[in-house]
Amino acid sequence: MSTTKRIRLPHPFPADVDLTGRRTVVTGGGSGLGLVTVRTLARLGAAVVVGVRDVPRAQRAIQQAVSDDEIPADRIRVARLDLLDLDSVRAFGATASESALDLLVLNAGISSVPLRHDRNGIESQFATNHLGHFALTGCVLDALGHGTDPRVVTVSSALYTRARLDLTDLSDSQHYSPGGAYNRSKLANVLFAVELQHRLRDSGSPIRSFAAHPGMARTPLHATYPSAATRAVTALVARAIGREPEPADVGVLAAALSPDVSTDRFWGPTGSRSAPDALGVPFAPVAADRSRRVALWETSARLTDVRVLDVPA
Repeated sequence: MSTTKRIRLPHPFPADVDLTGRRTVVTGGGSGLGLVTVRTLARLGAAVVVGVRDVPRAQRAIQQAVSDDEIPADRIRVARLDLLDLDSVRAFGATASESALDLLVLNAGISSVPLRHDRNGIESQFATNHLGHFALTGCVLDALGHGTDPRVVTVSSALYTRARLDLTDLSDSQHYSPGGAYNRSKLANVLFAVELQHRLRDSGSPIRSFAAHPGMARTPLHATYPSAATRAVTALVARAIGREPEPADVGVLAAALSPDVSTDRFWGPTGSRSAPDALGVPFAPVAADRSRRVALWETSARLTDVRVLDVPA
């Protein structure tokens, strides 16, 4: 297959797909894009474990979804997950790994928030959006290895191409830019997804790693910007050109469920705002830099104390 060809899929997954008996995990599944993903997977028959920081709030949203879609209430399970807290990540990982796992959707994220650090002094957007998900993936990798057509889908952003990643300065204490830090975390997501696929393939694992994005979507993520002016402008742009979470989810669902997706493409929506196709585009050259990906992987393993799929020295 050509590495320069774009792949357009009119439907993210076959109409007759049946996920009965499959176990799935979605992080940040209590609102926005994540909630749409949870509802779709559950409607198709999958058991879904949802990782969220605010359990009561997520339970209310999911109870409404269960009622609206007539989904059996026991099909969706909500558990606490704070990606900024590695103890929470490990506890959630143990819950998610109780039996074989078929799909892991790394959806949760924070965007352009005021400067904050994790317990190791790492800027919170990098720590939450990347390090927490790196650690969680390591915690559930064995369970995924026993799944059916097991996949990891990392939700990133097309903004990753604008990012600069300096692994020697992850605290950002001197030159913090909320938007720049977000873009960096999304670059880390892409580098992680590509490197994960490389290591899975080399190890002979049945698991596949995909990266996807929602494009400009109307989600709660845009309400967190520190600047009121930025929030207002972003809201205007989202209303003008953005998609609602459900159609914006087409790339994520394609990566999660379609038999026609490839791991060497970045999957997102294209075309109609209300009924987009899924489009897979080649990754930007930055994702092809193996030395950069390996450096990120080693830094992430050291900061999280999670070591899986190590490359022999």
